Amino acid sequence: MTLERYLRLIAGAFVLVSLALGYWVSPYWFLFTALVGLNLFQSAFTNWCPMMTFLRKAGVKA
Repeated sequence: MTLERYLRLIAGAFVLVSLALGYWVSPYWFLFTALVGLNLFQSAFTNWCPMMTFLRKAGVKA
């Protein structure tokens, strides 16, 4: 898998998990969902995301 596919997979998983936690545990988890969305929004303009740094250090190929 490519770096971009891993990034979308992780972001999607974060959104789904935080939505479930927001529903069943605490509504404050919805703030994490918003943070993931905001990060995806800014990465569309800057082409940089903190998770990309972690994935590159983990050896994921672009």
